[in-house]
Amino acid sequence: MSRLDHRRRLMLDRHVLATGVVAATACVLSAGLVYVGYLVHVVRTARRAPVDPAHGHTVLVFGKHAPHGRADDDFAARLARAATVWHSRRPRRMVLLGGAAPGHPAEAEVAHAALLDQGVAPDAPLHLETASRDTLQNLRNARTLLADLAHEGHVTLLSSRYHLARCALFARQLGFQWELCAAEPALRLTPTTVVRLAGEAAYVCWVDLGTRFARVIRHERMLARVT
Repeated sequence: MSRLDHRRRLMLDRHVLATGVVAATACVLSAGLVYVGYLVHVVRTARRAPVDPAHGHTVLVFGKHAPHGRADDDFAARLARAATVWHSRRPRRMVLLGGAAPGHPAEAEVAHAALLDQGVAPDAPLHLETASRDTLQNLRNARTLLADLAHEGHVTLLSSRYHLARCALFARQLGFQWELCAAEPALRLTPTTVVRLAGEAAYVCWVDLGTRFARVIRHERMLARVT
């Protein structure tokens, strides 16, 4: 399905809608303070994330929508950082994440071609995950792939700074040992980045509060969506 169809399908899911009501209610009853707390967390995560991972043995590189196989500036920054990490420490494996609609190159394939162009050897241990369409699916499929590879230990989550809080939330819920690696050298608060940080805060608030609510009421089907 297309990217828009995928998002529409998620938004119309009754469990997603229920958790959205829970998160919105918490924000309204707190006069917005709950949302502000998540915004602070997202910005702090974006600001503090390192560019040189402490472990770096298994690097998960998050894709980004690349219409017609063209990476935008954010995606290009992720790939440039991945190439830098590869040349500086030679990870045991690097997993490139992201699919696409039928008939279009997968995000992981776009990433693979770009890394080869940036000097990563053709026989490098690059593993492509081409079936996922969002961050949660990225990590779920990566978990399955790494289990098949008998992986143990930390994974390095490499993405744009504004995206890292979401990556960390899902990694924690899926049981990863993780560390962060930012694509950009530092957080620059441009108007576009501010909007993205605000959106990420709303998303992280929604998922985190919804997950907590599902655990309180012991709703297994809700929990199955995010764990």
